Amino acid sequence: MTLISPPSPLRPSRLRHLRLLPASAVLLAAHALLAQATPAVTTNTLPDHAASYYHYGLAHLYEDLAVNAGRSDYATQAVEEYKLALTADPDSQLLQDGLADLYFKIGRIREAVTTAQEQVAKNPDDVAAHTLLGKVYLRSLGDMQTAQSGQMLQLAITEYEKLAQLKPNDIENHLLLGQLYGFNHDSAKAEAQFKLAQKIDSNSEEVVLNMARLYTEQGDYQRAADTLEAVPITDRTPRIEYALASSYDQLRKTREAVAAYRRALDLEPDNTDTERGLANALLADNQLDEALKLFTEITAAEPQDAQSQIHIAEIQRRQGHYDAALATIQKAKPLAQDSVELTYNEALVDDSLGRYDDATAILNKLLTDSTHPDGKYSDPEKANRAIFLDRLAIIYREQNKTAESVAMYKQLTDLGGEYARSGYQGQVDAYRDAHQWKEATAAAAQAAKALPKDHSVQLMYAGQLADTGQLQQGIALANAQLAPPPGAPEDRDVYLALAQIYVRARQYQQSAEQLEKAQAIATKPEEKLYVDFLRGTLYDRQKMYDQAEIEFRKALAIDPQNATVLNYLGYMLADRGTRLPEALTLIRKAVELDPQNGAFLDSLGWVYFKSGQYALAEENLRKANERIATDPTVHDHLGQVYEKTGKLKLAVAQWERSMSEYARSLPADADPADVAKVQHKLENARVKLARLTPTTSKN
Repeated sequence: MTLISPPSPLRPSRLRHLRLLPASAVLLAAHALLAQATPAVTTNTLPDHAASYYHYGLAHLYEDLAVNAGRSDYATQAVEEYKLALTADPDSQLLQDGLADLYFKIGRIREAVTTAQEQVAKNPDDVAAHTLLGKVYLRSLGDMQTAQSGQMLQLAITEYEKLAQLKPNDIENHLLLGQLYGFNHDSAKAEAQFKLAQKIDSNSEEVVLNMARLYTEQGDYQRAADTLEAVPITDRTPRIEYALASSYDQLRKTREAVAAYRRALDLEPDNTDTERGLANALLADNQLDEALKLFTEITAAEPQDAQSQIHIAEIQRRQGHYDAALATIQKAKPLAQDSVELTYNEALVDDSLGRYDDATAILNKLLTDSTHPDGKYSDPEKANRAIFLDRLAIIYREQNKTAESVAMYKQLTDLGGEYARSGYQGQVDAYRDAHQWKEATAAAAQAAKALPKDHSVQLMYAGQLADTGQLQQGIALANAQLAPPPGAPEDRDVYLALAQIYVRARQYQQSAEQLEKAQAIATKPEEKLYVDFLRGTLYDRQKMYDQAEIEFRKALAIDPQNATVLNYLGYMLADRGTRLPEALTLIRKAVELDPQNGAFLDSLGWVYFKSGQYALAEENLRKANERIATDPTVHDHLGQVYEKTGKLKLAVAQWERSMSEYARSLPADADPADVAKVQHKLENARVKLARLTPTTSKN
């Protein structure tokens, strides 16, 4: 028979007054009260409710004292009283559940499980017993070894499946069961439970967050964002906005992430995690000034926050404040002595300052420290090594150390997967930078042979063939990558590659036709952006500058932070001497986004030259010359600066180098008109220099 509720003398309202007394007084008072209500346990075969009341009351009291005072003797006494109560009423579900719960509270887990299991065996629909078993299994999950953990997970799932059946309208049980299914990699069942919970309460914050978390764990960040976006903006909590911002981070939707973090911070202004999220999103969106302000505020409140210090150093580096960046890095070192990111940022600052030996020493040490003798790496380890290898290769390229650069790219290729493609592309680019066309073609051919099913690698080889005098072979190889029938979405890259092959061959009509095909199947914004950009370069090659600007503006409307488009448009304006303040703004922004890019530094120097700011022009063109020393245009620009400032010997040297690099360049990169202009400037400068006496020459 089931025990009914205890008599009124032991109700909580009165027990609260008893707790004001010492423990001994409480026990005496309880004994006195209970003695009035119930005699001692008898040996009758029928349930003795009076005795069970008496011992249940004492058990409950001892349990309360044990939990609040932490006394093991009270816990033991509580267990004994429960057992006496059960002796008086052996079939009481309340007493059995109470004893099992007591065992759980005082840490006697094995006995708790045994007691609850016995109760479930007698009463399969005992909600309290199933709940206790579920709690025990959940708590035990984190403490088990791998094999045991899987077994415990299955036990927990079994209990919560039963609870979901017994209490179908209990939202918490559905959420817990969904989470357990998620841990068990059963996404379909997890989603089903979350949807059942959503039917019970469509406005539940926990339901929305759990569903979004499930999709995130599946790698479906867009679906996670869609789930969170479905909540009306006026109903979103700070946690929902934060989760939405995190989803946008994963989707690289930086502007949307910034907006969501701002809304979360408006709702909960003192949340440091949200503030950090906003600062990181601003940094990713290249809103450097505001990001720096936030990171500075965070570090002022939490001086031990090394990660924020690292981000401050990154911003200072990107803004060209190299000494400040190094100072911040030194400040952060004691806080994060083993931080790979901090060390890597120091290498980037050294690279920016032209301290190539220091930068390569740091990066080589990072590589050495992370090397495994067996050559086996986890995915995160591969990602880090790829970053180190790529940056080392770039620095070696900047120093014209082609062999060392290629060696780094070969190590990158050895990582396999996507890294192999990047490694092969890097090898080809390194050889092209050095004007080693035969080696570049051989590397591209090797890549094509190693990765015959990789369309991007085949297209790279096609472009190399076309550039080096095998135009028809290149076009044929590119066309061979088209999926039958042509016009499938994956053909977009083929059409773009063909457009570039044709424009470099000065076959502009054919290039335009390929771009039209690519545009017809471009659906994503970034796909449309690239078509617009290439069409802009096509118009620029034909000196159709107004049409080119329209296309570049369309691309920037899609992504205002695209450094390549910003630089190209700015340079085109500067080269024509048109709207120089705007050109300077565009190019400065590109350099801020990619401070080590030699082409961008050349553009910056050139717009300063066009604006008459010769000192700044020389400074930036010298930096560009250091990083892309084989580019004839950079030498030509620097020669013009030297001529303008009266340094004729230096100007002649630069134009001679420009002519030398033109002679080694591909036909597509050596416009005869540009070559003729440099030749004319060189000859005039030589004549002027010959007329000068040693006393009148500045150099």
